Amino acid sequence: MGGRRPALARAALRGAAAGLLGTAAMTVGELVEQRVTGRPDSHIPARTLRILCGRPTSNTAHYPVWNHAMHWLTGATLGALRGVWSVTGIRGAPATAAHTVVRLAFDQTLENATGAGAAPSLWPFGEKVVDNLHKAVFATVTGLASDALNRPDLTSTAGARSH
Repeated sequence: MGGRRPALARAALRGAAAGLLGTAAMTVGELVEQRVTGRPDSHIPARTLRILCGRPTSNTAHYPVWNHAMHWLTGATLGALRGVWSVTGIRGAPATAAHTVVRLAFDQTLENATGAGAAPSLWPFGEKVVDNLHKAVFATVTGLASDALNRPDLTSTAGARSH
C-alpha cells in the first residue's frame, strides 16, 4: 500500500478540486432554479455546521458564511472521495449515480444526526425532486472533472471474482 498512498493522496486532491467545480455548477443551478421557482435559500447546512462545531444556533437566524462554508467543504470532501474512486477504476456513469446517492446520504446523515433538518420522508415531493436534481448536477460535474484529472492508474484486478 505504501506505493499507492502518494497516488491516492494526489487523486484525492484532484478530486477535491473537481468537487469544488461540481459545487460551483450546483450553486449556479440552484440560483437559476430559485429565481424560476421562488424557492428560498435553505439555512439547514449552516445550522448543521454550527451544531457540529458546538456553536449556538437558531431555527430563525440565517448564517450565510456558515452556509457557504458547509456547502463548499462538503463539495471538496466528497470530491476527494470521487478522486479516489476515479484513480482506482470506479468511474463513469455508474460511479456518478453512486456518488449522487453518497452526496444525498451525507447531507441527510449530518442534518438528521444533528437535529438541524427533517428527514426527507417529511419533505414535500417537489422539494425532494429539486434536491435530487441539484445533487445529481454536483455528482455529474464532479465525476466528469475527476475522471478527466485522474487516470485509472490504480485499478486492481485482485478480487475480480466474488470468490
